[in-house]
Amino acid sequence: MRKIGILFVALMFAACTAIAQNGSSSAASGSTSGNDTTSQQTTQQHKNTAVRDQNAAENAKDEGNKDMARLDQAAAIINQLLAAPDNGIPQDVMDNAKCVAVIPSMIKGGFIFGAEHGRGVATCRLPNGGWSAPAFFTATGGSWGAQIGVEGTDLVMLIMNQNGMNQLLDSKFKVGGSVSAAAGPVGREASASTNWKFRSEVLTYSRARGAFIGATLNGVAIHQDKDATINYYGSDKGFRPTLTGEVKDPHGNDRFVAAVRNAHAQATAKKEDNK
Repeated sequence: MRKIGILFVALMFAACTAIAQNGSSSAASGSTSGNDTTSQQTTQQHKNTAVRDQNAAENAKDEGNKDMARLDQAAAIINQLLAAPDNGIPQDVMDNAKCVAVIPSMIKGGFIFGAEHGRGVATCRLPNGGWSAPAFFTATGGSWGAQIGVEGTDLVMLIMNQNGMNQLLDSKFKVGGSVSAAAGPVGREASASTNWKFRSEVLTYSRARGAFIGATLNGVAIHQDKDATINYYGSDKGFRPTLTGEVKDPHGNDRFVAAVRNAHAQATAKKEDNK
């Protein structure tokens, strides 16, 4: 009888253990499923926002407001990045960016001698954790070699350290010259690598056929776009004062800065969740 009792207790213990394990597995499965659903909803939200921003850009173009259209297009590009976690900028990279600059449709073309030109907008992180009003700039460069044709590419530049930020604030520097630049890592797995933290002051990305990839911009010079600055702010506010928070946005909370702020907030939140 004593042996039967011991066997009965052992069987009861094994049954309870199995039930507990099944419950734990079900809870984990439910948690994973919930996370996947939330991720899908967030991705769809960013896609919808990107469409909204692009429509706003088209409307601004129709109204002849090219500067506002540039901001709206840049916002659409940021939201498209957020909607592509496996093919976009890693969250760790975005979380560490000092400044974000976007050039909607950088035109590159030529025959033997090539040229690149684009008009972009930038914003920098402020000491209080916010982001500056948008600063307008132009990007130009040239190349020599076997080339023919014309193409337009969306470009994103992330300034990753203080020296790169200082160079951007001067609004007169050459990518790959006064500041080092490299093609940025792409996708979720790339965020695990720390190489990008030590390689370059500027990480660059381009979008081709809907996917974002690392890009090289060596030789491209960045200068303030004074005409656009005057059109948007009413006077030449200066590149450095704008990016250091001394200038307020006269049009309120523009879509581009809002998109960058949202992207950075998501990256920071995700970093905290993974701790």
